[in-house]
Amino acid sequence: MKFASLKKILTAGLIGLTCFAATAHAEDLLDQVKARGTLRIGLEGTFPPFNSKDAKTGELVGFDVDIAKAVAAKLGVKPEFITTEWSGIIAGLQAGKFDVIVNQVGVTDARKQVLDFSPAYTYSGAELIQRKDDDRQFKSLEDLKGKKLGVGLGTNYMDMAKSVPGIDVKTYPGAPEYLRDLAAGRLDAALNDKLMLAYLMKNSQLPLRAGSMVGTGNPSAIPFKKGNPKFAKAIDDAMTQLEADGTFAKISDKWFGTDVTKPASK
Repeated sequence: MKFASLKKILTAGLIGLTCFAATAHAEDLLDQVKARGTLRIGLEGTFPPFNSKDAKTGELVGFDVDIAKAVAAKLGVKPEFITTEWSGIIAGLQAGKFDVIVNQVGVTDARKQVLDFSPAYTYSGAELIQRKDDDRQFKSLEDLKGKKLGVGLGTNYMDMAKSVPGIDVKTYPGAPEYLRDLAAGRLDAALNDKLMLAYLMKNSQLPLRAGSMVGTGNPSAIPFKKGNPKFAKAIDDAMTQLEADGTFAKISDKWFGTDVTKPASK
């Protein structure tokens, strides 16, 4: 009798635990963000004008920072920024170190296999960087066969460079490292976003110049883990509202003097 009763109690307890585990597992990311009161945002913090630390205040500033703050405000939570090297930023998202990445993450078919994305909020393209005293004109990646090209580890630009056989592709944790090597003559060229280059040419003391555009344009968006339909809708709604009320355009004009949140007209 006692054994039967104990068995019933244990069985009921196991069923309850199973239901609890299933409920916890099924909890949408939006519920977690709302309960926490913060949106955890992964970014490099070393990628001006998108995200970097202000020299005087030490606070994060930049186009991506302003975009992230606006999105968090629409969700009704505070932004919590977590800096990490680009080479480990996707893995950090998948491991749950942050909820989203707002760091010019290009939308690719490979990434869409493992992550969900918000609507695109930046449209740009790849551009070569060369030294000012280098009079060679590399018009395409084909021209860099047998040459040393610096790129960020794990970026679209790395994949683009490695797709052309014969280029000696050198990978770096971020832009500051390969730009220094390029300026010092240890690279023949580097490859990055044309919007970053416009800022670089205006503010950097390095003896560099913008080179040729290469490849096709690629939209950037905000990635997050799959299996969160409520969060996906909330992000989609927030970004749709920010585009409609002109917030995205204002942020873009602040940093670039033009609206980079829409595809360039043909």
